[in-house]
Amino acid sequence: MSGFDKAKDKAQQAKGRAKERVGEATDDEELEAEGQREEMAGEAKEAAHGVRDKASRAAHEAKEKIQGSGQGERQSEHRNR
Repeated sequence: MSGFDKAKDKAQQAKGRAKERVGEATDDEELEAEGQREEMAGEAKEAAHGVRDKASRAAHEAKEKIQGSGQGERQSEHRNR
């Protein structure tokens, strides 16, 4: 996850927590619920970015292994000629 994405997600979570606390302090259930939703949305985005990044790394590693094994096969084929 890029640093910018992570910062945006954390900011959304903080904004949600702030709204939730203001809602609690002012007895505004609607604002409190909005804050909870916003915080959870930030957490979900952060988790999704983490999954995307892990999948991207795994795909990159798999590609490198495939390319690396293909080079080894070509070298052994060349030696056998």
